[in-house]
Amino acid sequence: MATLKGKTLFITGGTRGIGHAIGLRAAGDGANVVIAAKTDTPHPKLPGTIHTAAEDMVKAGGRALALVVDVREEAQVRAAVAKTVETFGGIDILVNNASAIQITGTLETDMKRYDLMHQINTRGTFLCSQACLPHLLRAANPHVLNLSPPLNMETRWFAPSVAYTMAKFGMSMCVLGMAGEFKGRVAFNALWPRTTIATSAIRMLMGDKGMSTARKPEIMADAAHWILTQDFKTCTGNFFVDDEVMKRAGVVDLERYSHTPGAKLTPDFFV
Repeated sequence: MATLKGKTLFITGGTRGIGHAIGLRAAGDGANVVIAAKTDTPHPKLPGTIHTAAEDMVKAGGRALALVVDVREEAQVRAAVAKTVETFGGIDILVNNASAIQITGTLETDMKRYDLMHQINTRGTFLCSQACLPHLLRAANPHVLNLSPPLNMETRWFAPSVAYTMAKFGMSMCVLGMAGEFKGRVAFNALWPRTTIATSAIRMLMGDKGMSTARKPEIMADAAHWILTQDFKTCTGNFFVDDEVMKRAGVVDLERYSHTPGAKLTPDFFV
């Protein structure tokens, strides 16, 4: 079976949710997982810190490094990449998971929030990719995975939340461009869920009802694992959706990923 044993993953925003789940899946193989996120001390409304996340990775069977990183800050990103290489000897995989969300219309979106989404989502993804690339180019099977949607330039995806859609599609445009720029040298792919995923963000946006109609983050973790164990030369430039990936991996019954068995699932944005 394909494995990530011994691979080093640099995961942004890996304290909780999908990033945390991807890290755990890799740690279960015996991977080195870098938790590069902002939460150094307990948050009043959100679970976990970079330190508890790192402990989880070790308990799962991997090695871990907790680093305070705000992806908006170039110096922090570059210092974290340097510390990762110093600790583990290189970087095999970058997961651009850190993201900010606000589903509001144009008149309801203040510019402070607009800037936050673009600085974290689009600029942060570009910066982290740029910082990791010199090391990825020396890896045996280098991958960059962006948690971003398929590029579907239709009005229905933009109209309800122009600012957020632009910021997330910016991450996807990094996949489109960098996959071409680094073809044959580093794989760049995107992964997005078919349904909402039971994370803290969904709880804040949709409450307990939203959680009950979502899938567990593990489906994204398993899909990411399949992608990240493929040959970087042939698996690149794709905009994957989690359930389609699982079918390719031979998993037909997805009910085990439901947060509430039997519940009617809520489709996610952009699919």
